[in-house]
Amino acid sequence: MRHKVSGRKFGLEKDHRDLMLKNLVSSLVQHGRINTTLARAKEIRGLAERMITHAKKDSVHYRRLVFGVLKNRDLVKKVFDEIAPRYTEREGGYTRVLKNGYRKGDCAPMAIIEFVGHQVEVKETTKKAEKK
Repeated sequence: MRHKVSGRKFGLEKDHRDLMLKNLVSSLVQHGRINTTLARAKEIRGLAERMITHAKKDSVHYRRLVFGVLKNRDLVKKVFDEIAPRYTEREGGYTRVLKNGYRKGDCAPMAIIEFVGHQVEVKETTKKAEKK
């Protein structure tokens, strides 16, 4: 029985699982929105939100905690300078998970995880594409 057991294992050992989740959070910070499986999106949501909460309190200690997750100074700077200031008035809920159908190969449920308020770049369509 799995009563009160938190977290998903993904069929991976702890070290591999931790690195996978940290890499997904790094990709989320870098791109603002990523497409992944629903289980992975739900699992990285906690890491990403905790990181934003740390970034709202700007100190050396919190920068080191965020660096422990991201492992990239440029991304740490982006979190503290660009992402966290957007959420100063917000108490939590910095990310959004949207279901996105099923993957073709194994029918795994897919999801998009993004930061709330993330601006999506819309490509301009040509007149030929609008006529079709």
